[in-house]
Amino acid sequence: MSSAELLELQLLRKGVGALTRDRHACGGCGRTPLPGERVFRYDGAPLLCALCREGREDEPSSVELVQNTEHERTVRRLPAAA
Repeated sequence: MSSAELLELQLLRKGVGALTRDRHACGGCGRTPLPGERVFRYDGAPLLCALCREGREDEPSSVELVQNTEHERTVRRLPAAA
């Protein structure tokens, strides 16, 4: 493998790692819930998507709405300096 191919492979692995590091996955099926979907947290258990929650009879400790991945990375307007 050439040095350019090795660099390309390293960059690809770094990019995939960055994408998977910040995502939440369902503890039941492993899929990534979509933005706008509700996920359910149970005490002492990983979060579950709406599909995997169907089999549980107990109430979740919290219900959260999945935000867009850019939710906290958007550009915000700052107030004008005095």
